Parts: sequence; structure tokens; C-alpha cells
Amino acid sequence: FPGWGSQSSKVQIHHNTWLHFPGHNLRWILTFTLLFVHVCEIAEGIVSDTQMKSRHLHLFLPAIMGFVAATVSIVYYHNIETSNFPKLLLALFLYWIMAFVTKTIKLVRYCQDGVPFSQLRFCITGIMVILYGLLMAVEINVIRVRRYVFFMNPQKVKPPEDLQDLGVRFLQPFVNLLSKATYWWMNTLIISAHKKPVDLKAIGKLPIAMRALTNYICLKEAYEEQKKKVADQPNRSPSIWLAMYSAFGRPILLSSTFRYLADLLGFAGPLCISGIVQGFQNTTNNTNTTEKVKDASNSYLSSEEFLRNVYVLAVLLFLALLLQRTFLQASYYVTTETGINLRGAL
Repeated sequence: FPGWGSQSSKVQIHHNTWLHFPGHNLRWILTFTLLFVHVCEIAEGIVSDTQMKSRHLHLFLPAIMGFVAATVSIVYYHNIETSNFPKLLLALFLYWIMAFVTKTIKLVRYCQDGVPFSQLRFCITGIMVILYGLLMAVEINVIRVRRYVFFMNPQKVKPPEDLQDLGVRFLQPFVNLLSKATYWWMNTLIISAHKKPVDLKAIGKLPIAMRALTNYICLKEAYEEQKKKVADQPNRSPSIWLAMYSAFGRPILLSSTFRYLADLLGFAGPLCISGIVQGFQNTTNNTNTTEKVKDASNSYLSSEEFLRNVYVLAVLLFLALLLQRTFLQASYYVTTETGINLRGAL
């Protein structure tokens, strides 16, 4: 399907990263969240299986297949997005519908069986129902905005002006969320710089939104707006600080949010290490009470039991540190970029 879509694309451009469907970033965030919940579901199934008298593969094998399917879905979406053939999203839409229906049936069955809300498996299933529902809503929004099906006049999409210029090599604003977070798009420049010294021609031009003239106009308009607000107040003068906040406030708030999230994730390391140490101490002190005592009718774990497992804490520690560094790097990048733009505007 992605191969057929790339052949059917009516838009030819030298960059394959330009097109973002509506809800692009939200889709990536929801998919990353879904992958994390699948990891929790796999871990919960494995931990439950190890505490039972016999082997029950159904506790974690479907979760592994769900993880693989979610990974394939985002790769599939990326290929459709870069080939600009949105009709192939209908297959993905049908998958979200089926996943939503099956998880809803599973949740209803848990309710009928009297599984309490405090059990981790019930919570994970409920979260997945919400995530699949949101992904369905994203697909419906793409259909509504792009009008690629069920509508007589589909929306025509043109590439951004920057990407029509062969001299623009700075692709950070145009790549997908994963490439933005990891700076994967810079690999080509890094490889060429490793082979030979980089000159200005290899670096290329900045996008229009990052040029000094664009930022100057943005700040000037914000300052003129301040002048209009205080025109009727003779005792007040327009504030350059408020103009700066009006023009560049959103990226500053975004950078602060990333930094707060990174700082909050910094608490995960000590908490996980403390739990791992306590878990090994409890294992050493209770070596005679570790036999498998659960059966299929009593295989549900609570969140507290799940977080007492040292292997689960080790995986959570790794993911928390990885996410912390990602948020911290994103905060540094947005701060540096906003500072350069603001300096150019002034």
C-alpha cells in the first residue's frame, strides 16, 4: 500500500518530509502513549504468568502483537504522509475501529466478571479504549479537513514555500515528531561533514519563519498593538516586554513546560532505584515464600504489586531517563531557537 501510494502521488518535491496531515503531532503523541501502555500490558501479563502454577501465554502474547501493530501503524502512516496519498488512511481507520471495538468488549467483559477498578489489567484496558477512541477521532478529523473521501471537492495541498527552495536545508519544522525529537533529519549533514568540511552552501538557507526580517515584522506588529492599547491612556507607554511576550510567548512557555517535565522525571530515578533495592531485600528475606500460588481465576495484579517487581522498575527507570533527556534537549533547543529569533527581531 505505501509503495502504491508513493507511485500515485501527484506532488513531486525534492524533500519527502513536507506534508503533515491534520493532527500530525497529536497522532504521534497518542501512538507513543499507546506503545508505552502496551509495554505495561506485556509486563503485567509476564509478571502475572510467572506467579501462576501453569503457563498462560494469552496473558502477554496478544499485548506483544498489539505493540507490533502499533509500531507498524505509525510507520504506515509516515509512508502515507510522505507520499501524499491519504486514501490509504482508510485501512488504518478500519484498524482503529476494530481495535476500539475489541478492547471495549474486553472492558465490558471485565465489568461483567466483577473485576475491580483497582486491578491493573482493568485500568490498562480502559486506557487503551480511550487511546483507540482518540486515534479514531484523529482519523475522522483528517477526513473532515482533507475531504479525501465522501466529498466531491477534496482539499488541494501545496508544499510549504520553504521546501520549494532547493537552498533550504534546515528541515526541523517540517519533519515528523520522532525525527524532531531525535534530530534524525540531520544525519545527512553529519555524514557529509564527516567526509569533508562543511561550507555555507552545504548548510543552506534558513526557513522564512526563522529569518531576522520575519521576526522583526512579528515583533513590530506586536509593539504596534501595544501602542494602540495605550493610545487612550496618556500616563502609560507601550511595553516592549509585553510585545516580546506577545510575539514569542508561546515557544517560551513550551520550553518551560519541557523543562518542568524533565525535572519531574528526575524524581523517577531515585524512586525506582529505591524500589529495586527494597525489592531485592524483600526477596532475600522471603526466599521460602516465593512459590507460585495463583491460578487462572486469581491472576489479576494491582498497581502496587506490579510496581514492586524489580524488573518492571528497571524498565521504568530506563524509559524515564530516556524521556527526561529528550524533554531536556527539547527545552534547550526551543530556548536557543527562540533566543536567536528574538535577538534578530530586536
